[in-house]
Amino acid sequence: MFRQPLIVRIPGPVSPMRRRSLASLALLPVFASPAVAAGGPAQAGEPVAWPSVSLLDGRRWGPEQAAGRVMIVVFWSTTCPFCLRHNAHLEKLRRAATGRDLGILTVARDRDPAAVAAYLARHGYGFPVTLDHAPMAAALSARRVIPLSVVVDRGGRLRQVIAGEMFEEDVMGWLSLA
Repeated sequence: MFRQPLIVRIPGPVSPMRRRSLASLALLPVFASPAVAAGGPAQAGEPVAWPSVSLLDGRRWGPEQAAGRVMIVVFWSTTCPFCLRHNAHLEKLRRAATGRDLGILTVARDRDPAAVAAYLARHGYGFPVTLDHAPMAAALSARRVIPLSVVVDRGGRLRQVIAGEMFEEDVMGWLSLA
């Protein structure tokens, strides 16, 4: 059983290369998962039911951290070469967004916290990370593609789910949402 692919509308101009890249993603089927069958994650325009999760540094992250902010959530893995490049763009966005109402949370699909911490240190990434991917996926997207970027607006509504590595200028474009 499969679902129709998620159609994502990207505001503003989109480069021809980016358009081809997005068009090729539309050809990939999205398979239903138990999360989808049970009501599942928010759909475009719907409110997100944020879970409370543990961050790698031991702090808790919950709905109160997302309230009134544009949230960018990225699912990734330490073994994914596409994620490595995507995360470099995300780190650049994090640094540029300092003092703005743009929140970033990443979700590592890895199981070993020490390996994730070493990866973050090795690459100089300072964005918050949770390993609690199941509750985040249940809230945001049942897709298991990595990297997977999710944009939630200030009102807590799901706006975009973007599968795959993105170009730096597209990631940095999220700064205009803050």
